Amino acid sequence: LMSRNFTEIQTPKLVAAATESGANVFKLDYFGRPAFLAQSPQFYKQIMVGVFERVFEVGPVFRAEPHDTTRHINEYVSLDAEFGFIENHFTVMAVLREVIAGILTTLNEEYSAELKLLHLQIPAVPQEIPHIFFADAQELIFQRYGTDVRGEPDLSPQDERWLGEWAQKEFGSDFLFVTGYPMRKRPFYTHPDPERPEYSNSFDLLFRGTELVTGGQRLHLYSDYIAALEKAHLPIEPFESYLEAFRYGMPPHGGFAIGLERLLMQLTGVPNIRLTTTFPRDLTRLTP
Repeated sequence: LMSRNFTEIQTPKLVAAATESGANVFKLDYFGRPAFLAQSPQFYKQIMVGVFERVFEVGPVFRAEPHDTTRHINEYVSLDAEFGFIENHFTVMAVLREVIAGILTTLNEEYSAELKLLHLQIPAVPQEIPHIFFADAQELIFQRYGTDVRGEPDLSPQDERWLGEWAQKEFGSDFLFVTGYPMRKRPFYTHPDPERPEYSNSFDLLFRGTELVTGGQRLHLYSDYIAALEKAHLPIEPFESYLEAFRYGMPPHGGFAIGLERLLMQLTGVPNIRLTTTFPRDLTRLTP
């Protein structure tokens, strides 16, 4: 990212509003005022696009989701990137492809001994990662596997596994972009598809049949944010400092976030994400 003129930033982990516009946040008392542990640096990295144009951060994020699965933990390390002057979410996908390829190349070049010890072979990243539109992916699952998931707002873990198998068979790729998730499943700051406004200019990157990265194009016009918050039935007041940047002008921009522990889980083939972090935090584990 630095070689592509990104600036590394650090953002607060104590925030005044939930970035994902949901209830799955850790709430705490901040000197008599409500505050939250940051679900992501989303608002701050967007604001900093107006300063540095291209920014990234590596740091902890917190999700108060009551999951008890092999692929979820409640605190993890995220690489978040955001940059301006994009055309649409495909611009973001192209940069993400380079970042993933750079990570895997570094592992191959600098950690060959560790990879050999673990009997791991780093997968090749296609020059262009294949992609499929969300509704087309659902139709494919129905036609090929007989499970009617059409109309569902998201993909289940089983759906992702099926699509991963399909990508491997059709393209010989461990990676697959699924684009155009329904707007009702994406955060309020997501940019809709201009031609199909019920769908979004967003994507997930599946790696070996598991969601690894979420990203997309964001709204950048102040008026669109006001309309989006009203449509989501969210109050404007908690987001006022965030919206101020858009009041004075922001370029079209977008970004993505990669979870470290899930990347390691998929690379190493371990059965549980708790094996890829030293001190996992889940529904029952708060110590050591």
